Order: sequence, then structure tokens, then C-alpha cells
Amino acid sequence: MTRDAVPDGGVKSDRTLFAIIELLKDKDGAGVTELAGQLDLAKSSVHKHLRTMEEHGYVVKRDGRYHIGLQFFHYGEYARNQYDVFHAATAKVEELADETGEMSWIMAHENGRAMYLFGDGGTTEINVNSVIGSWTNMHCTSGGKAMLAHLPRAEVEAVVDRHGLPARTENTVTDRDALFSELAEIRDRGYALNLGEDLEGIHAVGVPLAFEGAIQGALTVAGPAHRLPRERCETDLADLLLAAANDVELNLAYN
Repeated sequence: MTRDAVPDGGVKSDRTLFAIIELLKDKDGAGVTELAGQLDLAKSSVHKHLRTMEEHGYVVKRDGRYHIGLQFFHYGEYARNQYDVFHAATAKVEELADETGEMSWIMAHENGRAMYLFGDGGTTEINVNSVIGSWTNMHCTSGGKAMLAHLPRAEVEAVVDRHGLPARTENTVTDRDALFSELAEIRDRGYALNLGEDLEGIHAVGVPLAFEGAIQGALTVAGPAHRLPRERCETDLADLLLAAANDVELNLAYN
């Protein structure tokens, strides 16, 4: 085993680098001493990683603290643009937000989690930019469940094995058998519900977006439970989303 390797085949220096990046994000910037203390690393080692990232634009130093640099945004935009569903569904998300007045989202899945690729806040005052690019577990969101319902069972089992079924609220499904039962219902009716399972008091409806037999992502509408009671989710909103999904899938086919 090489000096920089770890038992599971990873590279120790890479893990250190990613740990520094994660901590810079979580703390909204930090100094060398703070990072070294939090990660139990030598200050010299942390400083070398930061200097290397600074040279390449991945971190920037302001007022004695290091912050995530815009080079990450450059690559993030590139990564998002690789998803055809982002281009195919953006206009439809804006239409849904205008028509419902509620938040509307495009989600995609990767490595067993879901990410918000694009959103529109509708008439709400929510800053959707603070959510775009964030990860979420798939079992507790309408978009995540809509995608899970149409993935092969073995793939869903692997997602659950890897990420578990953590409880976000008291309404979150945390039992594997209950989840698979719900996924079967979602396949039958065509849409998924999130009734306060990710955030207390927030309801959402999600539908899958498929092309050539593969799940490309999901469309969702979300809002406060008093504006999105279950009945509205299962009727008006579900119908709107299913129609919108048909339009997005046509865009995927012909663009």
C-alpha cells in the first residue's frame, strides 16, 4: 500500500482536500488554524492544500479567511448543463410556478441522492437560489420518490443500503417495506406525495421525467400545507404536473 493510500482503496490526501472544502462551505469560510483544529490536522498541511486550491481558483482569501472560490461555480454550471432534462424542463418549471403561485422544481438523481437543478419561487418570497444545487435524500421528497418508484428494485435497495432512511420529520417513511409499498402505489398512480416528510408543514407533489426508458429527473410543486392540502395535491396539482411531464418528455425527444 502506498504511503498516501487508505485501506478501502481511497487516497488520504484527496479525502483531506475534500474535508477542507466541506468545512469551508459549512462554516461559510474559515482560517487555517480553525480548519486544522476542526479536522485534527497540522496547520502546515492545511495551508498547503489551501495554497494549491487558491492557485487554481477553488478558494479565495478574504480578510484572513478562506472561502469557496468561483471556480466551483464554473464546473457546477458545466455539470448541470450536461443534464438534458435541465434544458428541457426549465420553461415548464417557470410556467408551473406562474400557474400555481407555488415553488416549482426540477430534480435529478446521482449516486443515490437527489439534487435541485432549477427552481422558481412563484409568488412566494422564498429565495430559490439558496436551494438550487443542494442535495436531499430521495425517500422523503416527492421528486425523489417519483424517481425511486421507476428505478430497478436492486438500484433502490442499493440506495437504501448506502444512505439509509433517516427521519427528517415524524412523517418520514423510515421502514424499508413501507417505502417499497409506497413506491408501488406511486408507479400505479403516476405521481408521488410529500406530506410534511422533509419539512414540517410543507406539502409537495412530484412526477418522474423519463426518456428512452431511463429516469432523467422529476418535476415538483411544493408549498405550505394550508395552501396545498392533500386533496389539491392529488387532483389539480397532480394533473398539472402529469401534463407538464408529457411536454418535457416531448422536449427531450425532439430537442
